[in-house]
Amino acid sequence: MTAVREPQQERSRATQQRLLEATVDCLFRYGWSGATTTVIAERAGVSRGAQLHHYPTRAALVLAAVQHLAERRADEIRTEAATLTGDLHERVDKVLDLLANAFTGPLFVAALEVWVAARTDPELRDALVPLEARVGREMHRLTVDVLGADESKPGVREGVQATLDLLRGLGVANLLTDDGPRRAQLLAAWKQQLITII
Repeated sequence: MTAVREPQQERSRATQQRLLEATVDCLFRYGWSGATTTVIAERAGVSRGAQLHHYPTRAALVLAAVQHLAERRADEIRTEAATLTGDLHERVDKVLDLLANAFTGPLFVAALEVWVAARTDPELRDALVPLEARVGREMHRLTVDVLGADESKPGVREGVQATLDLLRGLGVANLLTDDGPRRAQLLAAWKQQLITII
């Protein structure tokens, strides 16, 4: 019986994975209004019935996708950060560049689409707020870890949070126009400040 169930469970996990990836892709490409469950199922190459079986509502699918891909991106950042060598200046420089890329990538854009939709959708907002609080705490912890920061030092916790808030704001500023040159200048200045804090 286990031999029969295992391939079915693997197929189920593969279907869920395709749906989650397609959801973020559709949010990034088409925005909230264009990322319908029908479009997502088509993009994932699964039937509407399979999509409904795994995620009975659009909100459930979108929230699962945001959580899954936030976790995946955090794992990627950890892996990339684990290979970093050099002194504190080099580490801060490279880690902030990794994080800045995360705040301008498809997952961030997809998450913004969901945030804006949640502003006027109470059901989505009620589900999103605790998820975003958890993702925010995890991103803070990740940043502390990859920087090798000591939060017992005064100001370090606030410095890490200011870094994340700055990167989020720069990511939003980059949505409509290429804000690369200004972002690079601000990041360079902030890197110097952060070194003095951590």
